[in-house]
Amino acid sequence: MEIKLAGYNVESEILDQITAQDNSIPRLTPETISAAYARISRSSKEIKELRKEAREDVQKARQSNQRIIFEMSHHSVAEHAVFNFDIIGVSRLALEEIEKFRLVSYTEKSQRYVTLDGDFTIPEEIPSNDSHYRSLFINTVEIQNQFYKKAFLKLKEYLFDQYPQKIANKSEKKVVEGWAKEDARYILSLATQGQVGVTINARNLEHLFRRFTLSSRAEVREIGKLLFQRVEKITPSLILFPTPSRFVASLSESFTKKLNTFYSQKNKDQESTPIPLEPQILSYTQNADDIILASLFAFSNQIHYSQALDFVGSLNFEEKKSLYIELFRFMEFFDAPPRDFEFPQITFQAVISASNFAQLKRHRIATLISGDYDTAFGNIIPPNIKIIGMEDEFNHIITETNAVYRQIKEKYPQVADYILTNSHCRRVIMKMNLREMYHFIRLRADAHAQWDIRNLASNLLEKTREIMPLSTLLLSGKSQFVEQFEQIYNQKPNFLI
Repeated sequence: MEIKLAGYNVESEILDQITAQDNSIPRLTPETISAAYARISRSSKEIKELRKEAREDVQKARQSNQRIIFEMSHHSVAEHAVFNFDIIGVSRLALEEIEKFRLVSYTEKSQRYVTLDGDFTIPEEIPSNDSHYRSLFINTVEIQNQFYKKAFLKLKEYLFDQYPQKIANKSEKKVVEGWAKEDARYILSLATQGQVGVTINARNLEHLFRRFTLSSRAEVREIGKLLFQRVEKITPSLILFPTPSRFVASLSESFTKKLNTFYSQKNKDQESTPIPLEPQILSYTQNADDIILASLFAFSNQIHYSQALDFVGSLNFEEKKSLYIELFRFMEFFDAPPRDFEFPQITFQAVISASNFAQLKRHRIATLISGDYDTAFGNIIPPNIKIIGMEDEFNHIITETNAVYRQIKEKYPQVADYILTNSHCRRVIMKMNLREMYHFIRLRADAHAQWDIRNLASNLLEKTREIMPLSTLLLSGKSQFVEQFEQIYNQKPNFLI
């Protein structure tokens, strides 16, 4: 056996220094890795020899990539080329678009832990010569930012009084201060600037370019343009389709138009069903508890799945429960259930704040579809804002913000959302398998989770237990795991939290 480290992330400044010191070094590009790995399946040579050949003739490696990707349609070779991007000074709205990609890694500057300076993006769609709307936008954001600073200081004072023992400890004091920041940020606009570190392979980067080209927001289109400029000369053989196809470009507009035509014809006199603000299970896998046991039994005994399902169906509730108790017997709070738990699916709908969404979108293995922010859904006000007596001022700013939002939307509809705040809401529909739900609940229903998403997770926890009572025996937040385990087994797990 031989395992060789073929490469790793190196900062671009170091690569520039290397090439500046020795002009004989060929252009440093991840294309050579992609070209070498693409040849593994059809070459008898060792991988290190393939890499050496690609490294010594970059032009030939590029030609090989273009042939394999374009002519042979083996796009997966582009996944071996990986980039790291510093994306700085972009709006919260733009960050939502950047972080939509499932197979990409992100680390974002957190509004929960970092005190913000008030930097914000003015959408270029509002031109500099339109002084009325620009002033309206800027003045509203500055009022929001002033409230943030005032609320943060008052919240910090209140929380320090509430937790004198915690603030005696330096690290715990920072935690309490973070609670003040996370509540104060609910008044900040979606124009507030942030930064994010992104790690992405060439194939996903190509997807990003195509999607960003179609964005209705100039800021997002500009991000895509700048990202393309940074890589087009480094990896010309891997980024071959940066523009959207005709299918993708026309899908949204033409399909939506036709769908709306049908709807208006068939539902002339029917009122729209109001969207509930409470989380709601839309659909789920029936017989989920049986399906998981059948999968486990079918493979452990090498029998047909349908036969295993019939056998499990013949067991009574207590017999099935005893099997799950045995299955979970050695589970610890950090353990994921077996992959068989991915067969059951749960689809839910919820109306959540922008602050909540910023955390929910990180669960990228799930399917998440989000609608536009809508002032009709109201706002989520942190309970501590009410406790410190700032609710009325908060609501007054929201009322003024909504009025400005309506004005901007009339003239510049694509960018009105920038003025809305982290407390404003949107509707999401999300589908998770039960294994992912375990991860989500462990993290988000934990006592240390941020209160807004914890409320959502706790609600979903109870609803999921009702529809899948046996497979959710140890479904709980991390902080409740020991108690949950003890209720079932009359003893504590090996690892205590």
